[in-house]
Amino acid sequence: MVTKLPKVDVVTTGMGWTGGIIAAELTKAGYKVVGLERGVERTIEDYLHGHDELKYNIHKELMQKLTKDTITFRNTLDEEAKPVRDENALVVGTGTGGGGAHWGGQTYRYFPYDFEIRSKTIEKYGESKIPEGVTIQDWGLTYDEIEPYYSKFEQMAGISGEVDPLAGPRSIDYPTPPLKKLTQMKMFHEAAEKLGYHPFVVPTANVSEAYTNPDGETLNACQYCAFCGNYGCEYGAKADPIVTVIPTAKKTGNFELRTNSLVTRVLYDGKKATGVLYKDTRTGEEFEQPADVVVLTSYIFNNVRLLLLSGIGKQYNPKTGEGVIGKNYTDHHTITGAIGYFEEKKFNSYIGTGSLGSAYNDFNADNFDHSNFDFIHGGQIEMHLMGNEPIANNLVPMGTPMWGKEFKKNSLHYFYRNLMVVSQRAILPHKNHYLDLDPTYKDDNGDPLIRVTFDYTEHDHKRNEFLVEKCAEVVKEMGADIIDTIPMSEHFGGRFTFQHDAGGVIMGDNPDNSAVNNYLQMWDVDNLFVCGASAFPHFGPTNPTPTVGALTYRASEGIIQFLKNGGGQLNTAK
Repeated sequence: MVTKLPKVDVVTTGMGWTGGIIAAELTKAGYKVVGLERGVERTIEDYLHGHDELKYNIHKELMQKLTKDTITFRNTLDEEAKPVRDENALVVGTGTGGGGAHWGGQTYRYFPYDFEIRSKTIEKYGESKIPEGVTIQDWGLTYDEIEPYYSKFEQMAGISGEVDPLAGPRSIDYPTPPLKKLTQMKMFHEAAEKLGYHPFVVPTANVSEAYTNPDGETLNACQYCAFCGNYGCEYGAKADPIVTVIPTAKKTGNFELRTNSLVTRVLYDGKKATGVLYKDTRTGEEFEQPADVVVLTSYIFNNVRLLLLSGIGKQYNPKTGEGVIGKNYTDHHTITGAIGYFEEKKFNSYIGTGSLGSAYNDFNADNFDHSNFDFIHGGQIEMHLMGNEPIANNLVPMGTPMWGKEFKKNSLHYFYRNLMVVSQRAILPHKNHYLDLDPTYKDDNGDPLIRVTFDYTEHDHKRNEFLVEKCAEVVKEMGADIIDTIPMSEHFGGRFTFQHDAGGVIMGDNPDNSAVNNYLQMWDVDNLFVCGASAFPHFGPTNPTPTVGALTYRASEGIIQFLKNGGGQLNTAK
């Protein structure tokens, strides 16, 4: 028996960054919002005494348990996908805060090139430069159009940073100064500058000083304790939905948070979304929540899954190229680069944050001429000091036995004598990489799991080989005595480690090649909005959260306009 509840203006399907931003902006505008969250409610008190590597980093306390729900994975269309069961291989947040509770806080903007990647590539190099099978497309908006929303996210989150001299133009500086520049960072800057590059201190949501945001929420100064990624911040020094946008929504009196509420369907009458169906995970009771506007704000796998389970949109078919739901899936998890070992230098390996570090973008986007290279786009060269927790970190030079006397000797000797320079790089979509419903495996509700089909392409390997060489170059300039490079494996092995996934409900300027417009409004169902990295037509070079936040702020403006106008498409298809 399904209990039908009173209608509200807006219902959301998760309470991480996207759900929190929608709730804050819509409730401030006077609309009634119900936020449904499958996990429990957390407050900052739940983060206290949380410096426990085994509990949070190894056992993944803040993450979805894969015995309840997971995905299946395969590399090619001919393989049978298998469920991902290793909790270190699939990291997806649950509970209020979602991925925003356990993120490290790296807060980069994408480049102007990213938003018009197809047009700009063809304009400069010709269409033949785009590798065969690569399905890049423009995003349906420009950097200049998204820039104010990047700024809004940064001001809300108190971002501490130094402006990247090669980035797109900014309307306002970061609201707080950059974090402290430690010894390794000073070495990185000096080496990069000697090589002619343009280093900067990484922008971060681990704020450098106490800050009160425009909504009146206060963040405290970072303590450099290094318990960031995979942890909640017990100091309240990391921007997190539970200390920013969710409290803002609650203060309006227009927001109702319902936890332990798993959304299983979007209710759809063939023209409009009429609400959602959800289940209380404690009692098994089912409820119908009617709403004027439905906003999907869960992680990308669930956004796609809800659309497919609800019969909304046309499933992408890689053999024909028809359909858009599930199209252009990209994964951004493999980190490659170079490790430097030093005989005479010792570093403090414990101080750090989830995003303390330095980077340069001389080989990112189209910041360098690709005419003589057989790949497009690039990546960021970066060094992060996140604090080397002793269970997860035990680097020794290649060739060292993995047990025994020599391993112990090198482990102790190099623990304070190493640093790593890596590249985060863009991942471009391919016609054979997509999401759909698995024909075999189901969750404990009897619904099909999402199936991921993804592998590395020859194009990915060429880009990566170039960037690994650039990582080793700066490590050598820093004076390392031993340099080991970290290559990309031949095939993607199914480790979805960092909650960096994108695509499946991609944005664009017409319904033939996209599922949503540049307000993240479904072309087919005008009162249904889908927020998150599921909208990315390709994965840009760095962490997705700032772009997700910016697009969601823009979507919130569109939803307000939609409600004021009494409905209708916010964009005209081109």
